[in-house]
Amino acid sequence: MNPALTLATTRRVLAQLRADHRTLALLLVVPCVLIGLLAWIAQDTGLFDLIGAPVLGIFPFVVMFIVTSVATLRERTGGTLERLLSTPLGRGDFLLGYALAFGSLAVVQGLIATGFSVWVCGLEVRGPVWLLVVVAVAGAVVGTALGLFASAFARTEFQAVQFMPAFVLPQFLLCGLIVPREQLPRVLEWLSDVLPLSYAVDAMLAVARQPDPLPDVAVDLLVLAAFGVVALALGSLTLRRRTP
Repeated sequence: MNPALTLATTRRVLAQLRADHRTLALLLVVPCVLIGLLAWIAQDTGLFDLIGAPVLGIFPFVVMFIVTSVATLRERTGGTLERLLSTPLGRGDFLLGYALAFGSLAVVQGLIATGFSVWVCGLEVRGPVWLLVVVAVAGAVVGTALGLFASAFARTEFQAVQFMPAFVLPQFLLCGLIVPREQLPRVLEWLSDVLPLSYAVDAMLAVARQPDPLPDVAVDLLVLAAFGVVALALGSLTLRRRTP
């Protein structure tokens, strides 16, 4: 891998995103709109304080998965990826450059979504607010890595979106948002243990409920980092130059 080529890819992707106002709106505005809608629906019920923090970990994960899987597919179907890989740029440089670009946006997204949840929607948390941002960013980066990996199996943008039920919905059902993971049937609990979104939700719940959640959250963040590295490694192995 070449750091200069990786950073060049990061700058190119960020320049493309800066000109794509619709994608920026999807990344930065939509999570706030959805969180605000949830807070409005649950007003005066206490439900938002119960599930607001886990949802803050889920939305960035889902949005990043969709955007990165479609964006990478566009590079391949448009022939850009084949031209780039005919240069000294390697697959690892390409994927890491994408991950850094969307990871940068994930930081901005995490800051905006967390600030909106806490200071506009009134989400109450017992732990430090900055840790909510860190977990939201970690979840978004893992969503980015999985989106890059999933794009290798799609031939069209429609197929890329169709992967969402396969990659995301099972994680949503088993992450502990609907039923606590320890109350799931044993097999489903084991399955939830190998899904990254479970650790993002666990970390968000720890920040929301514990005044000193750092020891527990640190373990979840390490697991999320491992998922991200494995997804990027698999993505570099399965990345194709172009769609047949």
